[in-house]
Amino acid sequence: MAAKCLVVVESPAKAKTIEKYLGPGYRVLASYGHVRDLLAKQGAVDTDNDFYMTYEEVKRNASHIRELVKASKEA
Repeated sequence: MAAKCLVVVESPAKAKTIEKYLGPGYRVLASYGHVRDLLAKQGAVDTDNDFYMTYEEVKRNASHIRELVKASKEA
């Protein structure tokens, strides 16, 4: 049976523990920290456009992001 609910936490150790408590209807995955961050250069926050923020993917977490996206589509 596929899990109907997806829970995302930061730590893989916490993910395992929480999944034990929640039971079979839940899948708990870890994000391994931030999955996106503001651009490092100036211009990440556009003060003229209601403080619109421009983000970029955290490269070291690319594989984790793909796994989270896939799991979210299945949940």
